[in-house]
Amino acid sequence: MTATKLLPAGTVTILCAGDAAPALFATPDEALAALAGGPAAVHTGDVLIRDDGTPTGPAVRRCEHLRALAGDGRILVSARTAAALGDAVTLHDLGVHRLPDLTAPERIFELGGTPGPLRSLDTVPNNLPVQLTGFVGRDTEVRDVRRQLAGARLVTLAGPGGSGKTRLAAQVAASTEWPDGVWWVELDAVTDVAEQVAATLGVPVEPRIGAARSVATELCDRRVLLCLDNCEHVLDGAAEIAVELLRSCPEAAVLTTSREPLGVPGETVWRVPPLAVEEAVALFVERAGAVRPLFTLDASSAAAVRSICTRLDGIPLAVELAAAWLGTLAPHQIDAGLEDRFALLTRGPRGAPARQRTLEGSLAWSHDQLDEEDRVVFRRLAVFAGGFTLDAAGGPAVLPALGRLVDKSLVLAEDGRYRLLETLREYAAARLAEAGETAAVRDRHLDFYLALAEAAEPDLDRDKDAWRARVEPERDNLRAALEWGLAQEDPARGRRLAAAVAWLWNLHGRGHEGLQYLRRAVARCPDDRTPLQARLLTGMGLVADTTAPFDVEAARRGLDLATELGETGLRARCLSLTALGHVYTDLDTAWDVAVEAGKVAEDAGDGFARDSALMLRGIVRFARDRHDEAAPLLDEAAEGLLRRGDRGLASTVLSVRSGIALAAADLPRARELARQAVEVAAPLGDFHRVNTTLCRLALVHCAAGDVDAGFRVMEPFLRLLETAGDVFVPGMAGVLGELHWRRGECETALRWFEREPVPGTYLAAQGLAERGALLRALGRTEEATEVLATAVELTRGWFLPSPLADALDQQGYLAEPEQAAELHHEALSLRLDHGLRLGVLNSLDALTTLLARAGREADAARVLVSASQARAELGVPRRPSAQAELDTLGLATSEPAMTLDDVVAFVRRTRGTRGRPSSGWGSLTPTELEVVKLAAEGCTNPEIGTRLFMSRGTVKTHLAHVYAKLGIANRTELASIAAARLN
Repeated sequence: MTATKLLPAGTVTILCAGDAAPALFATPDEALAALAGGPAAVHTGDVLIRDDGTPTGPAVRRCEHLRALAGDGRILVSARTAAALGDAVTLHDLGVHRLPDLTAPERIFELGGTPGPLRSLDTVPNNLPVQLTGFVGRDTEVRDVRRQLAGARLVTLAGPGGSGKTRLAAQVAASTEWPDGVWWVELDAVTDVAEQVAATLGVPVEPRIGAARSVATELCDRRVLLCLDNCEHVLDGAAEIAVELLRSCPEAAVLTTSREPLGVPGETVWRVPPLAVEEAVALFVERAGAVRPLFTLDASSAAAVRSICTRLDGIPLAVELAAAWLGTLAPHQIDAGLEDRFALLTRGPRGAPARQRTLEGSLAWSHDQLDEEDRVVFRRLAVFAGGFTLDAAGGPAVLPALGRLVDKSLVLAEDGRYRLLETLREYAAARLAEAGETAAVRDRHLDFYLALAEAAEPDLDRDKDAWRARVEPERDNLRAALEWGLAQEDPARGRRLAAAVAWLWNLHGRGHEGLQYLRRAVARCPDDRTPLQARLLTGMGLVADTTAPFDVEAARRGLDLATELGETGLRARCLSLTALGHVYTDLDTAWDVAVEAGKVAEDAGDGFARDSALMLRGIVRFARDRHDEAAPLLDEAAEGLLRRGDRGLASTVLSVRSGIALAAADLPRARELARQAVEVAAPLGDFHRVNTTLCRLALVHCAAGDVDAGFRVMEPFLRLLETAGDVFVPGMAGVLGELHWRRGECETALRWFEREPVPGTYLAAQGLAERGALLRALGRTEEATEVLATAVELTRGWFLPSPLADALDQQGYLAEPEQAAELHHEALSLRLDHGLRLGVLNSLDALTTLLARAGREADAARVLVSASQARAELGVPRRPSAQAELDTLGLATSEPAMTLDDVVAFVRRTRGTRGRPSSGWGSLTPTELEVVKLAAEGCTNPEIGTRLFMSRGTVKTHLAHVYAKLGIANRTELASIAAARLN
């Protein structure tokens, strides 16, 4: 339909009823009076009238979108119409909803009927961007692309810059049905597509398998639409994620926009056509209304506007740029201004698409209309990546020019920041190069962001959340500044910037990227022996914590250099980082280095290094179940770390504190601390730290018997881990093993526990007792015996009481009654000595079985009922398999239950005869033999206590029993006898 006029009809009420064309009424009351029933929608707004009397404009489209929601005979009313109706009719408020045009949400009311949920855009998970202007035309194109998506899982909307690819893709995404979500990923200023997709979807990236596979694992069984916008400068990355999803996610689809196809198998390329002339004219008129509110298409302007739209070949961006000039020029002046420019460009370089040349002409013409001040500002904005602030652009001095550029649609203003569309940024960059200013402006860009980063550094030691809020939005600009600075002949500024933003790479799993920048910075001056080099090496150690926790080489080099230079603050941090590297491999060394780090940190007044050292000392004590010593260290560390916003370390401290509470069977406290740890870690988006805290929370749920809650906590990582191989997240395999075990899936649980040990670390002893228990339950006794023997050897060697007690208990289930009693009671003693109340409950179950095996059913029943009551009071039920094993004993008693402390005292009193002689070597218990062996080696009582996890008093008591049984008086005699006996 050709319209020569679009004249205003004023503010009217629109009625869209059934399949009929929109009808106009002077008032809402008249519209409602004309209603013959639903489905229908009523809206009030400003309307334009075409030549044939057909109403058009944004208000009409709004009413049509509202009508599309009014299924099943409903009558929907917009907020503006509802306000005009007042109390005249009864309306049901259905809340605020987004409509498929993606503009601002609309409060919707229903007339009559029974209110129910609307199938609006909000019913589907999505992050589709809110559009500030309406979508004009392209109804046919939207339907065509929807059909393509129904038959092909990868559709690329291809076309030149400004052809409307982005708006068309967003409209298609809003009008399709994907029950598991529609996700929009903007790639304008992105270098790593897969990581950006992962960040947008909230998928943690496992470093070993990479972001693309992490995303594919998450989406493997979901019906989702992923929209990748502006792929042209990251084609390889976009192709990688698209192929990975096509290969691994049968119900996912990908819609991309790009100036050129991705070039991968399975891709359907849909070329975005120019707007039809009538659609272009409608777009021009609608956008013109924003700069000239009274503008309409009348006889004097219609010809010029049609000429403009024809010459611009219907390219939406060009039409919008031309319309933006209506604030200062008449339509015929715009048309005249384009004439010569297009003539010039049609004689431009061969091979360039005509639409691209037309857009270049539109941009060039728009650029030529700027005064010189605005041109200078425009071209200099080309150096910014991802957006910029007014201060970065030049401050108040450039504000007038920047405002004019925003008015002309050459710059976008978004939430206090500014941004150039990529097409415009490239055009501006070309103008910058023509002016010979690229190097100078990039130097100023580097200087600005170096100053910003260095000015923000003090926040690192007092409020890291404030630092992150200040620095994180500038990540893309900092990347660009680093690339420029590190590439210069004199890399000093780039190196300073790399040192200043080292903490940035601890956010959102960007450690590998950060290490690359820091390594480049160090490599530019490999022989440098200055504090800057020491800072860079320290930064590498900090970042390695999240990417390569066993690698302490950079921290060691930093420590050497900081010591040489007398930089005590850096020395303290490098000592802490070195201690951190030793935590998994040498607990004693980690303790010693952490103690030294704490002393140096106190001298340097470095709170972060001091609290890091406290944390590490607390972790070492926790690993050895010296919880009374660990707790105050961790509490003191947490106070400082949380105050400064050191979320990574603070979340670790809270997680360890949760572990202490769990070991003490204090589930409410353990759950509270675990949840706090998750909340503290979440903003970092770091796979290692977030997942470590989630593991702790899942383990607490597991101990409480809520297996489903535990699996829900682990769900974001479960599929990822199935493909990640030997991913290192301490405790994760053990948690998943425990969850499957409690669900009765023993074979699956066994496979997880087999993944738990990490050779060469104290984690090598983790999960072995559980493996032994599962092997025993599966009837694989010989394997269980071998695994448990290894568990006892490793846990004794690493001095790990809790896992040692677990292994001893499991050995007891396989042993003859006399030896079983020794093993179970040694396990109980270990747990009591270290305050492991949760383990004590397991000891009581083991001793219940032992008593029943010995024919002492009455005693066994008293222990069982008392332990069951304690579990109920503490909220820690048995594993279902353990409960079933006890149920088979058929124990019952009328005796009242004892308290936990009383039943422990009871089982120790009723230990009974042990069937061994009262004197001589044969009378010594396994624990007494261990004490004799260490005493013969020359160990002192405190050393024996440390090795065997017992107090000095307990060691002294064991030695007294040994002396009595062997008829000797002192250590000298014992050493002489033992030397002959043990050799």
